[in-house]
Amino acid sequence: MSNVIMETVSKLTEVVPQSEDYMGEDGLLYCGKCRTPKQQYFPEWVRIPGMDRHPVDCDCERVLRLKREAAELRRKHQSVVEEHRRRCFSNKRMESWNFENDNGNTPQMDYARRYVQNWDKVQSDNIGYYLWGDPDCGKSYLAACIANGLIEKEVSVRMTNFTAILNDLSERFEGRNDYIEYLCRYPLLIIDDLGTERGTEYALEHVYNVIDSRYRSGKPLILTANISPDVLNNPPDMAHARIYSRILEMCVPIHVTGVQNRKAAAQRKMDTLKSMMNEMVSND
Repeated sequence: MSNVIMETVSKLTEVVPQSEDYMGEDGLLYCGKCRTPKQQYFPEWVRIPGMDRHPVDCDCERVLRLKREAAELRRKHQSVVEEHRRRCFSNKRMESWNFENDNGNTPQMDYARRYVQNWDKVQSDNIGYYLWGDPDCGKSYLAACIANGLIEKEVSVRMTNFTAILNDLSERFEGRNDYIEYLCRYPLLIIDDLGTERGTEYALEHVYNVIDSRYRSGKPLILTANISPDVLNNPPDMAHARIYSRILEMCVPIHVTGVQNRKAAAQRKMDTLKSMMNEMVSND
């Protein structure tokens, strides 16, 4: 065996003892802290004269190594999650719309939790949600909870709305199909506030193209809207009929009936103001 190889093997099998370490009766070096071996013998058939043992982690070193590995996994996971969140939301507030911050005012939140918990099944079966209800009933928050829940599983999600999509498409004379294909590459696409975009023939055509492309991609779609399933089943014209037909094929309607959060927040502010005014009067 060459000197270079011998030197390399020697370095690999070398153990630097600490002051508290000691040699055991079996001839191996032991850790002075946890009293477990820092060395292990090679099998007899691979032993080299003078190099019959190799280093191993003692118990305390093994614990430290596992902690370091776990910390590195958490760091890598958090990096992936942060990048997915950045790509998912154009509205940064939605990054904190998650199950942990849920105020309990939306009774249908369990549908969101089950969707995340059963993601492999709903993805393979191409199951989407059509979240409908009155304005400010928690539809967008519920959808964002799904997005954030899946992002924590390192699933790439995109949450946007048709107003933003139409603006992006209007800026692209060329490359519109590439942009729609980009949206359809996400494992889950969430489109918020269907029906608030412009109702022109141009807009409706692009809305249909996006939904139809998503349908043909075989990937799930989640929509939020103020439009009831009755309207979906009785569209006002052919342009809407094409859109609504695709939605009914792809998405399960869920009526969201949460507390109107904006009104509740406004009432809390009013109550706080009244309390402040009463305190001022009582102090005068």
